[in-house]
Amino acid sequence: MKVSFFFFSLALNLLILPAASATSMLPITLEQLSTRASLIFYARVISNEVKKDDDSGHIATFTEFEIIDMIKGHAGERHTIKQIGGHHKGSNTRLLIHGVPEFKTGNQYVVFLPEKSSLGFSSPLGLHQGSFSVMIINNEPIVSSGRNLSIGPQNRNSDIQLPLAVRADNPTQSRLEDFINTVRAYNTPSTE
Repeated sequence: MKVSFFFFSLALNLLILPAASATSMLPITLEQLSTRASLIFYARVISNEVKKDDDSGHIATFTEFEIIDMIKGHAGERHTIKQIGGHHKGSNTRLLIHGVPEFKTGNQYVVFLPEKSSLGFSSPLGLHQGSFSVMIINNEPIVSSGRNLSIGPQNRNSDIQLPLAVRADNPTQSRLEDFINTVRAYNTPSTE
């Protein structure tokens, strides 16, 4: 009797409780993003296309960017990244990967990318941590990631510790020019 009640309760819980999932990542500092990325750019999203990827067989989102400012690395005037996941409307198939950022057509971003994988995938470093939205506030481009940008490097042995000027009223935001200059400075070889 107890065994059958246990299995009944287990089956009921599995049917009733929604599936829970999450992606946990250690925080990555701006210095780490800047030095580890092979490609960093400020760009506007031109298009997003979700389709089955021929190389992997999975649903993938292809996001095309128009480069406004190449900060590190080399790419043409346009650059396309392939990220796993997305909502393929034609087949009504959805593959949701927690933490993979979604880029909205027409919006601007500063993106930190690693080298492409063997299958050509290239999500931002640290997933959402390597993608910064750019918005206009009081006629000035502002960068925001939703996290406190004034937090300095966690590595106390770092040779480089550059302060990033953030908005006093909102430390999750910085002027785009200050942000880009800080990222470039992290990638400038030291003269020591």
